[in-house]
Amino acid sequence: MRSQSVPLPGLDLPEDPPGLVLINDRSCLQTFRGRRLVAVGGTLVASYALGDGAAETMAMVNLVETGTATQVEVARAFGCSTRQVRRHQRQRDNGEPASNRRCGRKPGATGVVHLKASAVRTVRRLKEAGTSNREVARRLGVSETAVRKLLQRMGWKSTSECVQPALPGLLPERVEPSPEPDPAGPELPSETELPEPCPPTLDRDPSNRCFDRILARLGALDDARPLFQTGFRIPRAGVLLALPILLRSGVLAAAREVYGSIGPAFYGLRSTLLVLLFMALLRIQRPEGLKEHVPSELGRLVGLDRAPEVKTLRHKLERLANLKRSERFGRELARLRVEARGDALGFLYVDGHVRVYHGKHRLPKAHVARMRITLPATSDYWVNDKNGDPLFMVTAKANAGLVQILPDILAQCRDLLGKRPLTVVFDRGGWSPKLFVKLQADRVDILTYRKGNTPDLPEKKFKLRKARIDGEVVEFWLNDRTVKMKADGETLKLRQVTRLKDGHQTQVITTRRDLSAVEVAHRMFSRWRQENWFKYMREEFLLDALVDYEVEPDDPERSVPNPERRRVDKEISAARQELTRLQEAFGEAAMDNVEARRPTMRGFKIAHGKLGQKIRAARTRLEALMARKATLPTRVPVGEAVKDPIVKLAPERKRLTDLLKMVAFQAESDLVALIRPHYARAEDEGRTLVQAILTSSADLEVTSDELRVNVAPLSSRHRTKVLAALCEELAKFPAIFPGTRLKVRYAVSAQGV
Repeated sequence: MRSQSVPLPGLDLPEDPPGLVLINDRSCLQTFRGRRLVAVGGTLVASYALGDGAAETMAMVNLVETGTATQVEVARAFGCSTRQVRRHQRQRDNGEPASNRRCGRKPGATGVVHLKASAVRTVRRLKEAGTSNREVARRLGVSETAVRKLLQRMGWKSTSECVQPALPGLLPERVEPSPEPDPAGPELPSETELPEPCPPTLDRDPSNRCFDRILARLGALDDARPLFQTGFRIPRAGVLLALPILLRSGVLAAAREVYGSIGPAFYGLRSTLLVLLFMALLRIQRPEGLKEHVPSELGRLVGLDRAPEVKTLRHKLERLANLKRSERFGRELARLRVEARGDALGFLYVDGHVRVYHGKHRLPKAHVARMRITLPATSDYWVNDKNGDPLFMVTAKANAGLVQILPDILAQCRDLLGKRPLTVVFDRGGWSPKLFVKLQADRVDILTYRKGNTPDLPEKKFKLRKARIDGEVVEFWLNDRTVKMKADGETLKLRQVTRLKDGHQTQVITTRRDLSAVEVAHRMFSRWRQENWFKYMREEFLLDALVDYEVEPDDPERSVPNPERRRVDKEISAARQELTRLQEAFGEAAMDNVEARRPTMRGFKIAHGKLGQKIRAARTRLEALMARKATLPTRVPVGEAVKDPIVKLAPERKRLTDLLKMVAFQAESDLVALIRPHYARAEDEGRTLVQAILTSSADLEVTSDELRVNVAPLSSRHRTKVLAALCEELAKFPAIFPGTRLKVRYAVSAQGV
């Protein structure tokens, strides 16, 4: 497959332009209108003004180092000597600026003849480990040419390639002897079977992606192809163990279906999402956290020379947010999760999470239960399965309560689950007998706490019930009975299971009559898994952090409590206090009245006439305020109640990053499930161990068709055994690194760290 040529905007080249110089059968050099253009395979890779020596040097060196042309071909086309081309390469390797100095050895430079025997042994050891010539030259402080000549004298022959082959037709491919077919091993999938399409590339050096960046700049590349190189003790490379789980979740395929492409770009949709997912798993909780990490080290985890930095990642999130598709993306992820984990969705837990806002904009307020205060905030409602893993989320409009938003949430659940039985578990915030009647009509079962004051039952009516549920033995002192309540003029019969513990009684209401009482209690009290999930996500994934500070207009017709009534209520309260104070003073005067001086009430009132006038005035003012309150509407449009612009926090970027953090948590949960049979303390320390594995270093070994990840041993022998078992479990889920044809293999490194 060959890429299409990309014309340079503003230049209209004739069909047979003069000044065309053929470098070889794949590349050419064109001088036109004071500019010089370099094209490879019909694609423009360099464009610079005549006389720009630095740009011309860069073009010459790139042509040679990528294997597009030889030094002789480049020297002939650009009108210089091969020695000058080599000198430009040395300057590039040593980080020196381009110069027009005549050729000759740089004073103090080290050549092949000056390499000591120890340096020769070092070269052999590094090459056996798969280190590139450039890296060997950098470590020894010599030129790459010196290393290359030394290897020729040593008779060195590489046993495997450290870089991936380039796109056929664009760059010359290295011819390797075809290995004997392995009857037991799977064949390499075709292009249509790959989890992600393989984009073209012009680069051969994984640490220098200059040509692909030029293609992206010219609009000819939607996403850079991952290129890996062999390396040792790469920090945080253990995160690659989560790759098979992430691919099984379908997050990349769903994103490609929903968003399509955000190109042309070097960091396209696939690269951006992989970086965000790996960031979440590595606990880099916000884009600003990238400032604390070396971009080149993080880039090696996704096959790039550098990971996107803060501004670049923000720009990618902005482009995705402008498409307004995060809600659709969340529904697609939920659909895929239902297909994979449908057995865990018989019970769905719904609860709200309040994200406090401390900015300058005026937002609706919500009660923050963990802080016991009402603050400006945004409310998100999450739906989790019976294991506590999240399924999807809904952002409430103006902090709507659970009673208001629960029908919409259950409608989405019904779309996902179809006609299968559905039981929703929630707390007292969703208590509403009217809502229960509606849910029963929609064939949705409920499980919740009873709200309100109810008399306690005699302790003799409770019985000890035991059962084994999900492999766990549970027991409760329970009472099971039927209760009646009124709703919209109808009598609603519900089942009430009451638990007795330490003298305290907790009533649980449900419409499920097919479950045992002990299972009803167990499912209800398992709601704390969702509460623990919220706490874990706040602390580990920084779920409450703002991704941006953008706002967007809100509905000005949205009704809110009338603020004028609130002000009148304050005045009424003050008037009542004043009246009470005056009446108390009048009563104290009556108690202290001397009957010998004022034997009648008439005389007492005359003596305290001013106090009586104040009391009558206070009563008149209170009655006027009550009459004024009666004329005010209870709710008004927010546009009339607030003079400031009516805004809300922009939800797109926050929803997208929360969904990716949700996928990262799901992947972490799946990894814990894989190590559970091999780790006795998986319930208590499983996530801690998985996090240690993902953040550990690893060796990367690259062959023509495999990416081998050899993870460093852990802190103790028994944990290393668990790591080895995890690598064996992951072998059951074949994974191809997205954007490549490399099959990923996992093992524990034999070398310590």
